[in-house]
Amino acid sequence: MNKVQVILIFDIGKTNKKTLLFDQHYNVVYEESQKFREIKDEDGFECEDVKALTEWVKTSFEKLLIDGRFEIKAVNFSAYGASFVYLDDKGEVMLPLYNYLKPFPGKLQDQFYKTYGGESAVAKQTASPVLGNLNSGMQLYRLKYEKPEIFEKIKHALHLPQYLSYILCSKLNTDITSIGCHTNLWHFQQHKYHKWVKQEGILDKLPSILSCTEIAGKINKTLAVGAGLHDSSAALIPYLSTFREPFILLSTGTWCISLNPFNHSQLSDYELDNDCLCYLSYEGKAVKASRLFAGYEHEQQVKRLAAHFNKPENYYTSVKADTTLLYKLRKEEKEQLKKQQSPMVGQSAFGKRKLEEFKTYEEAYHQLIGDIILQQVRSTNIVLKGTAVKRIFVDGGFSKNSIYMQLLALSFPGIEVYAASVAQASSIGAALAIHKKWNGLPVPADMVKLKYYKVAEGANMTA
Repeated sequence: MNKVQVILIFDIGKTNKKTLLFDQHYNVVYEESQKFREIKDEDGFECEDVKALTEWVKTSFEKLLIDGRFEIKAVNFSAYGASFVYLDDKGEVMLPLYNYLKPFPGKLQDQFYKTYGGESAVAKQTASPVLGNLNSGMQLYRLKYEKPEIFEKIKHALHLPQYLSYILCSKLNTDITSIGCHTNLWHFQQHKYHKWVKQEGILDKLPSILSCTEIAGKINKTLAVGAGLHDSSAALIPYLSTFREPFILLSTGTWCISLNPFNHSQLSDYELDNDCLCYLSYEGKAVKASRLFAGYEHEQQVKRLAAHFNKPENYYTSVKADTTLLYKLRKEEKEQLKKQQSPMVGQSAFGKRKLEEFKTYEEAYHQLIGDIILQQVRSTNIVLKGTAVKRIFVDGGFSKNSIYMQLLALSFPGIEVYAASVAQASSIGAALAIHKKWNGLPVPADMVKLKYYKVAEGANMTA
């Protein structure tokens, strides 16, 4: 029996850890998922069990390496950002993998920004809103001032994707997508590390940058090992590989994130105040991104609707789009946008609405989506402004919601709006990054599945 030639991807989320094998046509031929209990750091704050994760990566790789069905040609990694693994001079892990949600000391944060020009200036230069531990560079700054003896013993600091690569090939690298995800480390205008990184003695602890399309090392002289990527940047790669014309990817889940790989302008104070930041793509280009907590709001409000109207919590999935209600909501939205009422992006108006004013669940639910869309338009417009974008691709939960999709299409009449889906987008992105290193076939043209929402104002609404 001929073995199937595959690439192995380790896709490491905060909750789920996955191993996936893709064949040369990017079909999933093997998938396994694992969860680990969190442990606690020295302050009692929950964090990733890096030891358990390390052992799982090793044993999973060894198991698949001897699986007679597959020939592994390459390995790469996609993982969540804002998390460092620290190695001593022997290459051993020496500290916990601190949780990016751990509160950051206020005095130390004030000290940092006062030293380097203030919050606004640093945030614009590094495209990083002030997020404490979620700015991963600040974790190293914190160690320097809270635990100077331990800081001195850190030989290498690796973001999580690069540590995963190190586990298998023992090579030390830094990756541009991990540096470029709200870390405070990278100066987006100067295209190099921010001056504070060198001044605080951190630059020496960061290995040299390796291109995402190159391999970090080889196993048994033939098996190529990538250096890994930040998962949000990896998830963009299937779209960047498939489409050449400017687009926005609206990734919907708990957070609805509008990603514009074609907007390279410097962040303004207004954008930073409205939860806008930048990532770096696998090509090292700025990707402006605005975030809205809309999925979470939707989840909370459908519970409220279910309780009020005595319906199951998932009743919203059966609500059909009502053309009359949609156009009424679109008209109200246009008036709101003209008046610029509540211009700041954030939670919608629905939470303050009295449900007694709605005759039916269906009417109330349309209003909920209408209110969310008003905020979504404001959020997406931040990254859309001044660019030649003609298409919006929506993936994730809301892409399956016809009311949301039709209202979104109505709200952007000059732009084509599509529901899009890529199975295992971040994993496929990590595989595509090193495509030429393991796969002799062309990248499939139909990797992204699309559904076009054609809506003309005043016409019958069809999807």
